[in-house]
Amino acid sequence: MPNRRNRQICLAHHPTGFPTEDNFALSETAVPEPKEGEMLCRTIYLSLDPYMRGRMNPGPSYAPGVELGHVMGGATVSQVVQSRLPHYDEGDLVLSANGWQEFALSDGEGVRKLDPTIAPISTALGVLGMPGHTAYVGLLDHGRPKAGETVVVSAASGAVGAVVGQLAKLAGCRVIGIAGQQKKCDYVVSELGFDGCVSHHRDDLSEALHAACPDGIDVYFENVGGKVFDAVLPSLNTFARVPVCGRIANYNTAHPPAGPDRVPQLMGLTLVRRITFKGFIIFDHMDRFPAFFDYVSARIHDGTLKYREDLVDGIENTVSAFQGLLRGENFGKLLVRFGDDPTKT
Repeated sequence: MPNRRNRQICLAHHPTGFPTEDNFALSETAVPEPKEGEMLCRTIYLSLDPYMRGRMNPGPSYAPGVELGHVMGGATVSQVVQSRLPHYDEGDLVLSANGWQEFALSDGEGVRKLDPTIAPISTALGVLGMPGHTAYVGLLDHGRPKAGETVVVSAASGAVGAVVGQLAKLAGCRVIGIAGQQKKCDYVVSELGFDGCVSHHRDDLSEALHAACPDGIDVYFENVGGKVFDAVLPSLNTFARVPVCGRIANYNTAHPPAGPDRVPQLMGLTLVRRITFKGFIIFDHMDRFPAFFDYVSARIHDGTLKYREDLVDGIENTVSAFQGLLRGENFGKLLVRFGDDPTKT
């Protein structure tokens, strides 16, 4: 594409603690030309997700980290602008992995065409994408909720938590959320149908949770860790299930928090109450995607499942948006719009 430039954000330095602007580098390169068997995709929406913080660290994890000087990775909704790849044409809308850049080449691996008549294309990064899929598998397969049980969801207004709570309500459960700002608590109760919500900013969080869950907690969907988990632990019932999806409270800590060793208490309660903790990574459950997509897309279509997106404009605002995500400032699924959405013209 003559005279077109590709703005991209690379990892400049590994962060120690909370990421700063200096950990990233915004640069421009020429827009690449697709070779035979490739296509060029223009980024429309970039998904920002908490797992990206872990990818910035050196050392092993469940997925490869970002190398210094390389483009930050991430899922995107994009449009094909040039194609030399069979079955993909100029103008096709796709779910891809362009990362934090405006244009990227793809050989089609891991790419999925999107149908804007089913739902807005941005939902492929949220309620009908990885976050929704994570909620579905984590709650239904690992949480195994039963009608009448109490389900507690941390980060309740977020991309994963909001879907977890609504799925639990559809399963006949009593659902209590944990969120930060009062407006987020109000949202999950008034808009999403949760039975209650407790702010994690309260000094009496454990007591407030006990009051909201007088019969204890049967399923706790863990997105946060830290003091939220400490507050939940005493209320877990015998045979409680705890799907462990994330621990955003600890992502930016360089060292273990100071304080007493709580492991004996945790192990004791796990044994006596026969609690099941199950860590899971959604990439191990891609076989469940068709069932998830059919179920959740139908619930969106009939209005029984709602979603909220938090949209930021411009690649130049990506780093500050990501920092806000790690502080819990986003309200709904956080997306950065890099360019025009042709379905909204």
